[in-house]
Amino acid sequence: MAQRDYITRAGWQALADELDYLWREKRPHVVRALADAAAEGDRSENAEYIYRKKELREIDRRVRYLGRRVDELTAVDPRPDNPDKVFFGAWVDVVDEDDATHRYRIVGADETDAASGAISMHSPVARALLGCTIGDAVMVALPDGRRELEIEAIHYQPPA
Repeated sequence: MAQRDYITRAGWQALADELDYLWREKRPHVVRALADAAAEGDRSENAEYIYRKKELREIDRRVRYLGRRVDELTAVDPRPDNPDKVFFGAWVDVVDEDDATHRYRIVGADETDAASGAISMHSPVARALLGCTIGDAVMVALPDGRRELEIEAIHYQPPA
């Protein structure tokens, strides 16, 4: 059996909501607009028709992808037996060698977002942090060299 990919419950819901929106709202709107553009006559020089065809292909591609991913993913509620350890779904506050603080959330690959600090559980930083506790220092191999991170706090509810 193949290994399942994990995702937080909120991440899974966001993908499912996007799929539902694309299928129930956006796609029918684009199909109607495409039909209206097709009714205008010569399709070879009809920019609206060409644009809507392209938009419909992109929507259908995303719907196929999301349909497969939603079925393949395993949604996990981040409620570990030991909240003092870093597990999937945790927000982890760390301090680096330059005394700069960073907050990471360990999530599935489908919900990573560098701007918000959501990192894939398969990333070097997440792999180094998983299983550690407050006060632990870990060495992380990054493209620009090795960095030491010390864990300051672990949260399983969104920190304030």
